Amino acid sequence: MTSTTTVLRGGGTAVVLHQEGAGLPAVLHWGAELSDADVADLVAIGPGPVPHNALDDPWELTTLPTPADGWLGTPGVVVHRGGGSAAPRWTATVSGGGGEVRVEAVAGSVDVRLEQRWSLDDHGVLTVSSTLTSTAAEGAAPLDVGALRVLLPLPARADEVLDLSGRWLRERTPQRHPLADGALVRTSRRGRTGHDSTLLLTAGTGGFGFRHGEVWTVHVAWSGNHEHLVERLPEGAGRHAAVIGGGEALAPGEVRLGPGESYEAPDLVASWSPEGLDGLTHRLVRHQRAGADPRTTRPRPLVLNTWEAVYFESDLDHLRELADTAASIGVERFVLDDGWFGARRDDTRGLGDWQVSREVWPDGLGPLVEHVTGLGMQFGLWFEPEMVNLDSDLVRAHPDWVLGPVAGPTPPSRHQHVLDLANPAAFAHVLEAMSSLVTEYGIAFVKWDHNRDLHEAVRTDDSGTDRPAVHEQTRATYRLMNELRRRHPDLEIESCSSGGARVDLGVLARTDRVWTSDCNDALERVGIQRWTGLLVGPERMGTHIGPPRAHSTHRDLDLSLRMLVALGGHAGLEWDVTTCSPEDLDALRAWASLYKELRPLLHSGDVVRSDHPDPALVVGGVVAPDRSEAVLTVVQVATTRGVTPGRLPLPGLDPDARYLVRVRREAGLPETVQTAPAPWFGAALEEGVEVSGRVLGEVGIPLPVLAPAQGFLLHLTRR
Repeated sequence: MTSTTTVLRGGGTAVVLHQEGAGLPAVLHWGAELSDADVADLVAIGPGPVPHNALDDPWELTTLPTPADGWLGTPGVVVHRGGGSAAPRWTATVSGGGGEVRVEAVAGSVDVRLEQRWSLDDHGVLTVSSTLTSTAAEGAAPLDVGALRVLLPLPARADEVLDLSGRWLRERTPQRHPLADGALVRTSRRGRTGHDSTLLLTAGTGGFGFRHGEVWTVHVAWSGNHEHLVERLPEGAGRHAAVIGGGEALAPGEVRLGPGESYEAPDLVASWSPEGLDGLTHRLVRHQRAGADPRTTRPRPLVLNTWEAVYFESDLDHLRELADTAASIGVERFVLDDGWFGARRDDTRGLGDWQVSREVWPDGLGPLVEHVTGLGMQFGLWFEPEMVNLDSDLVRAHPDWVLGPVAGPTPPSRHQHVLDLANPAAFAHVLEAMSSLVTEYGIAFVKWDHNRDLHEAVRTDDSGTDRPAVHEQTRATYRLMNELRRRHPDLEIESCSSGGARVDLGVLARTDRVWTSDCNDALERVGIQRWTGLLVGPERMGTHIGPPRAHSTHRDLDLSLRMLVALGGHAGLEWDVTTCSPEDLDALRAWASLYKELRPLLHSGDVVRSDHPDPALVVGGVVAPDRSEAVLTVVQVATTRGVTPGRLPLPGLDPDARYLVRVRREAGLPETVQTAPAPWFGAALEEGVEVSGRVLGEVGIPLPVLAPAQGFLLHLTRR
């Protein structure tokens, strides 16, 4: 029996695939780099023993594990033809090496062909792409695809799991579990990624954190229904202890392939790190930056979005005044939110009628656009292309364009229903409406909203049969984004989905940033942004200063904290700044200037986060890749356990360097509860204080005694 071993290497990571005979290759290793000699030893060692009451021969976890291999957990593939031909036996060929391997296989008994591409980049990020094609002759029953998953091996030392949950206004809430026997499955059937999406599913050595522990993570790069899972069986997974992976969550009958038709599964993106969660983030963000669209690599302009400034009140004189004030602060992009079109004076009507309202804008948007651009700012506009109100001209003209079953409309949510973008006529209508407005007004930026989950997400075909629709709706949305960007090469798009309900690498491949959350309460944003940053780089995370009283929580917060937290991403304002005092405007001008000074570092550095033992203190920021400069924020979200917080080690610095440490007052200064500050803090407010990286990183600096909901910004430069 012939055997071949293929190794992918990149970023200090190795993936070892080994094929015995003609079947699918086994995944022998995913983790730390191995030399050729190490790989030879790994193969020579072979699988483990054969226990009682088990298969008679040892078995390995293949690249698409099923019961035919020995794996009795969640299968990698589920297919059938009319209820039969459900057990593919694969004959495979493996080609490539270095950074990319292709696995091509056929299962003659089921008339299906499999193609997998395993790619490991220079940052240690593994991407697995999978495609199934029906090779049946004409007249054969369609091939029903129930699942096409990627499952990767985990060792026994990975005994703890971290995933994220959340809700509207509180996205990305962490939760931890022991890795016990059985499957932990996180499935989203919301028709979008979801506020409760796990973003990353991570397994690691016990107690792993941001700065320590060995960790393995997976992400399904898809904006529709999907699942992530980690599973351990008592008998293990071949030579491994458990598996981790995921794929699209398909409804019965959603993917049915005729002869020659293919199903392309969403990519599974995975990474391993010996340096905790920060190590994963470094790899995943560098991976995204390496393949970023040129639009995303431009300096991220300071934004003012009008939603929390005016809501549906589209008064030209007020908006001009708002633009004047924004420009005086240093804003570079002015975005007009909901309410500019059709009969849209509230959220119950007009959605889908993408024509400028002549009632509100008798001369069109031209006067506002000319005023904004005349002030040197870009102009952006809000759309919600995938949704409609039933009370709209569009639905009155085309009721059949509304996604839903034969039985009648789906339950409304936020007074909205879903537009069937898989309908070619509906797709063309929305594309032309948006594209013509982008052309007419020179729109530089689209805030692309998606404000509801999809309930009863089915579409009625020509025969009157209800068919599952999420897969095709998601693909159509991607096509719409792709075509708009093709037609308008300078247009930037923000993915907003009632805040952060569509944050994934599928949509980020077609957009330039995400709206992190509809919650602009800076105290809530500390955690939301910290955990969104596991996957999303700061330059692609919308972070705005909201009003003094947050509309989502009714909590009053100091401008200093709101400015500090907004520096953690692609900064902006969501506030009627015409109501600001002269003192607040001066503070905002200084903050805007600081953002522009620091954004080359903020948007290119490696994200670092401290594992401080007191959850009341949240510390993080970015460090330049060469560790020559760092920007770190210290925020106290609640009262600390002790009278004084003690010393704070700063993460990510070069221990052999010396740093000038400054407290940047432009980001706001905190209220404290102490009779005198630590001496270094006063010096850092003036000319700065010079300290070794070893002392800063291993011993730490004494913190001020901060009042709750207070913080400050540290700027460090290597001497």
